[in-house]
Amino acid sequence: MSKETKFTGTDTYVASDDLMASVEVAMQLQKPLLIKGEPGTGKTMLAEAVAKSLDKELLIWNIKSTTKAQDGLYIYDTIQRLYDSQFGVEGVDDIGRYIKLGKLGEAFKKDRQVVLLIDEIDKADLEFPNDLLWELDKMEFYINETKETVKAKIRPIVIITSNAEKELPDAFLRRCIFHYISFPDKKLMKQIVDAHFENLEENLLQQALDTFYRIRDIRDIRKKPSTSEFIDWLRALAIGGVNPEDIDKKLPFLGVLVKKDEDLETVKRLSI
Repeated sequence: MSKETKFTGTDTYVASDDLMASVEVAMQLQKPLLIKGEPGTGKTMLAEAVAKSLDKELLIWNIKSTTKAQDGLYIYDTIQRLYDSQFGVEGVDDIGRYIKLGKLGEAFKKDRQVVLLIDEIDKADLEFPNDLLWELDKMEFYINETKETVKAKIRPIVIITSNAEKELPDAFLRRCIFHYISFPDKKLMKQIVDAHFENLEENLLQQALDTFYRIRDIRDIRKKPSTSEFIDWLRALAIGGVNPEDIDKKLPFLGVLVKKDEDLETVKRLSI
């Protein structure tokens, strides 16, 4: 694969070597890339970074508990057709006018390769992934109303995220390249911070890093602070002009990091 089509991260998204390798393998094998990891590790932002890095359009299919696989293919707008027929609108017999493509359908129709993000697939019911197997495997689907087969002009780069709320079917997993984004260690976190800040005081960053990981290591914390919350906390510390020596003792702007009442009490209690 040429350098021009190789994912290397972006100015604001720092990817580990393992993650970049997984993206490359998925593209080479033309398989969906299934991404898991705890909240705040950049699962959704990965698709944005891949699209930006490869100069491709990004299509996002946000999955909800009520989402059906059919929604991503197409929807036949029977209500609009009925409305048009009642008011004498011309062309109501042209069913194709009332076929609205979903995000997967749009990706198939594109003349240039796109990045398709299927975000939080585990929010849907258990049948949802299985219902997509044929389409993701064969890159085509059939529109019953128009007797038309929609086949991908160019296979999209498919990135799927999951928060592990539900177990995904084995048959679906077999068709994916899997990668778990581990929480970044201090070295990688510093690289991530450097991508978001210019001229951040080194002592402030070091004190904040030490305090952040100390809080994450507290066993009784129910919701551990994430990378995105750490970035926000650093911004708050910088804007507030906090003395780096006060970070560990006073825990300024703690509510930016910790979002549950009981976790706040736990952190404060153990920091006294």
